[in-house]
Amino acid sequence: MAKELLYLIPAGKYGKEELVSLLKNHPEIKFASLVGIDLAGNDTDEKIPISIFIKDMEDFFDGTAVQTDGSSVVLTGIAVLNNAKVDMLADDSVNWFIDYNYEHIDEETGKPVGTLRIPAFLVHNGLRVDSRSILAQSLEYIQAELKSLFKKNAKIAGLEHINGADVEEILFTAATELEFWVKTPTNKAEVEELSASQVMQEQYWQRTRGNVRTAMEQAVLMLANYGLEPEMGHKEVGGVKAQIDESGHLSHVMEQLEIDWKFSNALQCADNELQARILVKEAFRANGLEVTFKAKPIIGVAGSGEHTHIGIAAKLKSGKIVNLFSPTDMKQYFLSAIGYGAIMGLLKHYEVINPFVSATNDSLNRLKPGFEAPICIVTSLGHTPAVPSRNRTILAGLVRDVKNPMATRFEMRSPNPYTNTYIALTAFYMSILDGVKAAVNSGKTIEELDAELSKDAGTQGFYLETDRAYRSEHDVFDDYSEEERNRLFGKPPATVWENMQGIKKYPEKVKTLSAGNIFRQELIEAFSAGALHRWKTELLNRIIPENLSIVKEAKPLHDADSASDLDLSHWDKINALRIYLAKDHLSHLSLFTRIKEAIWAGNFDVASAMQIEMSNKMDELKVLYREYKKNMIHLC
Repeated sequence: MAKELLYLIPAGKYGKEELVSLLKNHPEIKFASLVGIDLAGNDTDEKIPISIFIKDMEDFFDGTAVQTDGSSVVLTGIAVLNNAKVDMLADDSVNWFIDYNYEHIDEETGKPVGTLRIPAFLVHNGLRVDSRSILAQSLEYIQAELKSLFKKNAKIAGLEHINGADVEEILFTAATELEFWVKTPTNKAEVEELSASQVMQEQYWQRTRGNVRTAMEQAVLMLANYGLEPEMGHKEVGGVKAQIDESGHLSHVMEQLEIDWKFSNALQCADNELQARILVKEAFRANGLEVTFKAKPIIGVAGSGEHTHIGIAAKLKSGKIVNLFSPTDMKQYFLSAIGYGAIMGLLKHYEVINPFVSATNDSLNRLKPGFEAPICIVTSLGHTPAVPSRNRTILAGLVRDVKNPMATRFEMRSPNPYTNTYIALTAFYMSILDGVKAAVNSGKTIEELDAELSKDAGTQGFYLETDRAYRSEHDVFDDYSEEERNRLFGKPPATVWENMQGIKKYPEKVKTLSAGNIFRQELIEAFSAGALHRWKTELLNRIIPENLSIVKEAKPLHDADSASDLDLSHWDKINALRIYLAKDHLSHLSLFTRIKEAIWAGNFDVASAMQIEMSNKMDELKVLYREYKKNMIHLC
């Protein structure tokens, strides 16, 4: 059956008449769905009978066929209740995927019912307001700016082998690496057990087994069917060894996995990632397993990142493709002037990029020292150009192969599976453009650009900020103290509120993201407002209630006859924490209540500070209660 199913319609392959013929030859495709991406990264999904899509096809491409209620998606402050109409415009510049429901078999064809998912743009008051549009239009602007830069600079340092006048097209390449946790439904594992397995590296690159192996193989094969060209699937660092039940099947599965696929152009990359998440989740669900793409599903254990690789190439009039980050001499230099400009632009603007990468409580739970978390605004190029190396403790790493100039790219290590990849790529590439312009227009040599990137804090540069350092080949966690990291690379935000303040604190850097008036100020403000609304709502309605449940579950387990002095000491500390966190008095309120009141009063600086305190207190409570519980030998 697999070979008989149609999985994708490649961009530009079919005209409208051919498309109609194709769909009529695949009657198992019963529905069409326009997929717009709101500012939070949520995708729309509706079931339009395929007959209506075929009948009104022209209207789907001019935005008159489908309208939606914009107030029901995250377009905060844009599509409001009294002006909520949003038009959906089909995008035929990218691949269209067919989503099959394997639990619904069509009686006539004997095949699963399919839905043609068509990537779309969201239009409000005549302007595009969605994440896909922001990325697509920003890349058009950046392409025009870079082509203009080449016209003005026939020769660019490190790219002496090409003539700027020969550049015909700019190509933006990107790829993501999807990490996720998979488990048996309702299964829980002790944090200590998971942490021990992680420290001893018992899971990383281990062989998958049972239904995990089956689901992994099915997911990889399905990615291939959809043209994503999977490169590998493997175990990640987190997890514990599964058990075997009485029937011989694996139970108590708790593993962290990763699946990678080939790079593509930036817009297609983001669309592919969305499709990959759907395929992975469905493959594991079909095998009785739950998947979570949360950045930090288990506090105290390795989180899931989605390292995002970004590159820029040029297509010359001769048809040759040239990687613009790679220097002419790969053994003598790390990067071309454009490559140096790119990484400098990323690092200089990261305070206003970070809000679009880490916009949730979950994402910031991951970005803490340890577990290779990329919290410092710093890069690593390697120890020598001739011998590439990889530093996994930094934010943005250079990936290169001396023998393959086309492989040169930057790996942004901060995104997670729920990062809005469309917006993140926009912020990355707009910042890169600013740095590239500065580097090329400066007329500086490769050596001078390397010195700029490698300067010490306190040294004035022509582009980078004086009081900061931007490059380190050290382990930034082991070789620097927290005070040194904060001084050299900037203090990382600890809450969503702190992170979003970067947009207000650095207006000049925000102007870089909004250049060309595509990622407009109202869209930036809408993204921030939506993130802060979710931050407040989650604190009030999810995090505090979940913490309250943990506090209530921390009950006394000792009795007067068997309690030791250590038991009593532990319990006194535990109970004091429980009262401080959750017990209100007439004279003073609990920390939980004070956080709520700060949010209701709009005192978000206070609420943010108390959220950090709550997190620390909850960690302390969990550790103390585990130690207390372990000493209860009468429970065995």
